[in-house]
Amino acid sequence: MGSYLDKILDYIGDKNPMHYKKLKKNAYRNDTQYLERTEAFFKNYEELLTKENKDLPYALDCYLHMCSDMMYEQIRFAETGVYTSTSFDEVNKRVYGNPEVMSYYMHGLLVSEYLWEHHYNVLQFFFNNIAKYTDGVKSILEIGGGHGLFTNEIIKQMSAGYTYTMVDISETSIDMSKAFVKGGNVDYILMDVYQYESDKKFDFLIVGEVLEHLEDPLGLMKKLHSLTADNVTAFLTVPCNSPTIDHIYLFKNPEEIIKLYNDAGWEVVLDLVASSEAKKSDAVDDPLIPVLYGAFLKKKV
Repeated sequence: MGSYLDKILDYIGDKNPMHYKKLKKNAYRNDTQYLERTEAFFKNYEELLTKENKDLPYALDCYLHMCSDMMYEQIRFAETGVYTSTSFDEVNKRVYGNPEVMSYYMHGLLVSEYLWEHHYNVLQFFFNNIAKYTDGVKSILEIGGGHGLFTNEIIKQMSAGYTYTMVDISETSIDMSKAFVKGGNVDYILMDVYQYESDKKFDFLIVGEVLEHLEDPLGLMKKLHSLTADNVTAFLTVPCNSPTIDHIYLFKNPEEIIKLYNDAGWEVVLDLVASSEAKKSDAVDDPLIPVLYGAFLKKKV
């Protein structure tokens, strides 16, 4: 019958031969760990899709739809040097408040975690290091849980007696996370994070690809500083030069992100820069090539 990856690439090859060629070039295809994780992921994902009366071709069509959107955004970005969206209200109406758009977008992003080399490299970075920072953790806060992939992985590391709070502005994202996450006692809160308050001081924080969706990412980092304990560990991912239908704030390089963290009272303790064009030696410095920056942070002492 072939592997999930074989079936996925065959399907994409029939629909979009050019994109198929790009995916086939990814260097990690011969990585045994990657292949094992990919098979396990898509097996679980297909179970989720079946429960929702969907199937893998539906998810791959969502992925290709998202890729088509991104191609248009990248062309505009190359022409203008700016993202097409400039305000949160705009993307809230265009994306987060539109269940049809959010559904294909979230499914597309979830598929990309295992098909795009830079997405998987950051995911692997998270997998390989998360256990170092969860020992003794009792309260977890996740902002913008999206599809629930990172949520699922953190829960696997936890022992009894912890609490998990996810805050997301999109009902579609929360519903998808609820369906995808297995186990764990997650408190899902549908709310704009800027309005969220808690008497609890969280000791683990995760924010996956959120800052670029905001008009004031520094303001969010300062707010998260106030919601967390002094010994908190945070894991954040942020893309640079990455135009999509809902990105507002343009980070041009990881140095800008690190400066923002420092200005908000955080410091990087471990990080990874993953380029979408890893074979090019100058890819990280090319303003037209998307880069994903992942980092574990601590509060400044």
